[in-house]
Amino acid sequence: MLSVPPLQVIPIYEDDEFGDGMLPYLIDALQSVNARVPYRSVIDPEATDDQIKEELYKLMTMQPRVFVVHMVPSLAARLFMMANEIGMMSEGYAWILTDVTTNVLDSMDSSVLNSMEGALGVKTYVPNSLELDGFKIRWKRKFLIENPIPKEPQLDVFGLWAHDAARALAMAVEKTGETEFKYKNNPINESNNNLTDLQTLGVSENGEKIRDVLLKTRFKGLTGDYRIVKGELQSENFEIVNVNGNGGKRVGFWNPEKGLTKNLSQSGTKPVIWPGDTATVPRGWVWPVAGKRLKIGFPAKEGYSEFVRVKKNGTGAEGYCTDVFDAVMAMLPYAVPYDYVPFAFPNGSSAGSYDDLIMQVYKGIYDGAVGDITIVANRSNYVDFTLPFTESGVSMVVPTQGYSKNKAWIFLKPLTLDLWITSFCFFVFMGFVVWILEHRINEEFRGPPSHQIGTSLWFSFCTMVFAQRESLVSNLARFVVVIWFFVVFILTQSYTASLTSLLTVQQLQPTITDVNELLKNQPWVGYQDGSFVFELLKSVGIKNLRPYDTPEQLDEMFKSGSSNGGIDAAFDEIPYVKLFLFKFPDKYIMAEPNYKTDGFGFAFPIGSPLVGDVSRAVLNVTESEKMNRIQKTWFGGQCNSVSSGSKVTSSRLNLGSFWGLFLIAGSAAIIALLVYGFIFFHKEQHTLRHTANEGSNNSFRHKIRALLKTYDERDLTSHTFKKSNLVHGDKTIRAMDGSSISASPRSNYPPSPSNYSVHDTSFEFYSESGNASPMNHQALEMVVSTSMEASLGNGEEITEIHVNKN
Repeated sequence: MLSVPPLQVIPIYEDDEFGDGMLPYLIDALQSVNARVPYRSVIDPEATDDQIKEELYKLMTMQPRVFVVHMVPSLAARLFMMANEIGMMSEGYAWILTDVTTNVLDSMDSSVLNSMEGALGVKTYVPNSLELDGFKIRWKRKFLIENPIPKEPQLDVFGLWAHDAARALAMAVEKTGETEFKYKNNPINESNNNLTDLQTLGVSENGEKIRDVLLKTRFKGLTGDYRIVKGELQSENFEIVNVNGNGGKRVGFWNPEKGLTKNLSQSGTKPVIWPGDTATVPRGWVWPVAGKRLKIGFPAKEGYSEFVRVKKNGTGAEGYCTDVFDAVMAMLPYAVPYDYVPFAFPNGSSAGSYDDLIMQVYKGIYDGAVGDITIVANRSNYVDFTLPFTESGVSMVVPTQGYSKNKAWIFLKPLTLDLWITSFCFFVFMGFVVWILEHRINEEFRGPPSHQIGTSLWFSFCTMVFAQRESLVSNLARFVVVIWFFVVFILTQSYTASLTSLLTVQQLQPTITDVNELLKNQPWVGYQDGSFVFELLKSVGIKNLRPYDTPEQLDEMFKSGSSNGGIDAAFDEIPYVKLFLFKFPDKYIMAEPNYKTDGFGFAFPIGSPLVGDVSRAVLNVTESEKMNRIQKTWFGGQCNSVSSGSKVTSSRLNLGSFWGLFLIAGSAAIIALLVYGFIFFHKEQHTLRHTANEGSNNSFRHKIRALLKTYDERDLTSHTFKKSNLVHGDKTIRAMDGSSISASPRSNYPPSPSNYSVHDTSFEFYSESGNASPMNHQALEMVVSTSMEASLGNGEEITEIHVNKN
């Protein structure tokens, strides 16, 4: 993965206490802003010009081009004269001066300033004031009187600090009230005239008192606000100057709170002229012409040699990955020499896994790694990756169903198990609903219990092919069935389309469509030996894993299957999978899931300045026609086989696609049942009252039993049971009370379970004693039927019995 490489800075300092004392603080400050210090250049204060040149030539062979110079002005002047002479003050270099040199730029010779042109320096900012201007005039006049020199003297910040320090000391002495200085040892006397030698001075008896007052002293001095914090004089602002032939041009300010600013109140900086008289900001590094050749490691393996392999002559590397790398390096704006080194033992066998190769780069044995190396998170902890140059991801490859041996149950595959179960339950439910709505008024849904159950289920399941022959009488049942027809139509059409696809395009359907099947059944699964895919599959939960090395070995393992020492599925990175599919078309297919990775990338040590430039070059190559030519070279005419490929997901219909239809059908059925129930209870409420008035057992169970008994009877008020009272060949029997009973002979109509209808509930017949007694309609039917059959003759059969009261 692409990361911004840290800036590399080389400090150049003199080899004494002055230089060494500042270096630890400088390195800490650089590291805090993600800058690295790969080398430290030490210059002896007494070094000759040749020795300085030798060190500068050494720096020219290194990649970093940013230098921080910390040395006394005289040595710095010699350094820059030599650097300019050998061409190190040209375009691409960046030089930074510390304040010890920048503060005295105005007093340097013009030839030195010309050699330093383009460098940046940091100096203490001294604000202008009338007091400062007046002091400079007085100091310059007095200095020229005492030291007559042809060149006009310049008062630098060190002289101003000395003035402010002397003033602060005088103010501290005045505040303490001390008029005489006494020393504990080695007191100053007339014989000791060397007052600048600190070792000859004694320890003042009142020194601690003066020090405490001095630390608290605050005043407006020549250099600005004078204050001491933790024993050091504080400077609030610093100037950033760009060195030119006239000294230094201010380009901005810096302070700890605001950072870089154009002035004390405005952010940004003024334009900078860099070495080489250019406004282009230096890159900070270059590939040195005299630098070493990079050692680029690549994996040595047997399988998938199209990606990378050792050349036939035994030296160097060739393959898809190395061709891409060569094209990328050729697009860099500078030349980078490199050699391919195989990561292998002397006998040619692989020296380890891809992770081992990455660790070789991390340890510095290789300067980079090229090949089919996947960008993964744990590897990025040890190296920096460029942008990927291949498609990313890990996918599953399985045999197609056309290549599978198991096709006997293919008709079950269009629907998932939950949809099969839901559909079956709804067919049964709809049969039950239709039976409830039709039982009292439709003779086709009456009869023995087994006949009723069979008819209901037969009617419901026949709706799958719209072949039901039973007619419906109830409008509620018709309403429910019309909606159910719509659901069945959608379901059957979807099933037909899915099954047709499975049967006619089997070669595009995988034998395993979901990783959940692997987790449930735990068949043997293949992975490429040495790949990170092994750990990925383990983390997913796949236990039975078998490695393979070549596409041919993978094909043989698929042929054998799990039961014969082979595999049923394999996982690999998408470039490998597509190459395998290109070699074995129509037999295998890529299927879900697709685990996200970042593809193949080139690896370099962490912080390598090459990463950014190589990544930009990768983008240019992958978007150009050059990439297609490389693909054609290594993967045949169908170059898209490595950048595109067939991938299918599960095509089975699931409950989620139809739950809305089932919800509509179920809601319609429940509403119809509620409406029917309300009508039934309202119509038969007299049955509940009659049951409550007659029987002594008035329990809830008794009422329910009475209702169920009533429900099981025919609804004689329905229009399906209302027949005409007059039919051909009526035979009439008249009762004692004047009622008439008529019977109609059966003609050419087929027999029906309902052969008669009685429109009165009871009749009165006289017994032998002459008293009238009631006779219910069942007894009446038996008597009349027996009498009428005897009187009709000619083989006629009674079809209707009507009772008419005069």
